[in-house]
Amino acid sequence: MISFVLRRLMSAVPTVFIVVTISFFLMRFAPGGPFNLERPLPPQTMANILATYQLDQPLWKQYLHYVGNAVTGDFGPSFIYKDNTVAELIGKALPYSVQLGSFAILIALIGGVIIGTIAALRQNSVLDFGLMAFATVGVTIPNFVVGPVLTLIFAVILSWLPAGGWGDGSAQYLILPMIALALPQLAVFARLTRGAMIEALHTDHIRTAKAYGLPSRVVVVTHALRGAMLPVVSYLAPCAAALLTGSAVVESIFTIPGVGRYFVLGALNRDYPLVMGTVILVAIFVIVFNLIVDIAYGLLDPRVRHD
Repeated sequence: MISFVLRRLMSAVPTVFIVVTISFFLMRFAPGGPFNLERPLPPQTMANILATYQLDQPLWKQYLHYVGNAVTGDFGPSFIYKDNTVAELIGKALPYSVQLGSFAILIALIGGVIIGTIAALRQNSVLDFGLMAFATVGVTIPNFVVGPVLTLIFAVILSWLPAGGWGDGSAQYLILPMIALALPQLAVFARLTRGAMIEALHTDHIRTAKAYGLPSRVVVVTHALRGAMLPVVSYLAPCAAALLTGSAVVESIFTIPGVGRYFVLGALNRDYPLVMGTVILVAIFVIVFNLIVDIAYGLLDPRVRHD
């Protein structure tokens, strides 16, 4: 297992390198520039600004300079937050995104597995159709619709919860963004769990467990649900990486100062280092969580070996 983990970590290096390379050149080839203002700056002023951020150098030199610094954890200064480096901004924003994303993952995972299991145990019943209809609605409605609707109902009409802000992480500020973030993922987990549970309940070892007279709770929880978790665990990696590094849409709607909001601000203002920093962070999270999922696979299913 240790050699497997080391091999995966080593193979992650070229993956991050490819992500950095593609993101760097896509940002540079996109129309517009970070200092293209409605009222053009004097030529000398513009030349000084470009020289300050080394944007006057050939593109390949900029690329090598960026990669060389990024390897040491230096993602450069932000163009729009001039008093901060990108590493400092991400360091400030990441705790907000991780806290919000952690709660959203727990809600989505626990709620989705419970709903999917109930639907599978009541297959083709009214309850099954109702729960899957709810899951379908959750999958099809994007969170940029869910967020404003929740704000309109619970903040504007009912005045039960604040419309936005962080509020030092108090529960009343977290509820709406947490639901908006968790609902689509909860629906996906519910559908994955239902399908896997139905398949697991019709396997031979479940029939054997029932034939031995084991209680239904033991058959479902210990035997069927364990095998049904494999597709759920597979989806958990990209889901966790996306939620823990911040949702650009939800954080922007609820004005949460997380990583996703910085990504949006960086993209809108052509802040190359800020966008690159958030992209690299997401890539690292995806790689790490995929590795965790591979290890969890081996624990859930002994047939999976990492020799």
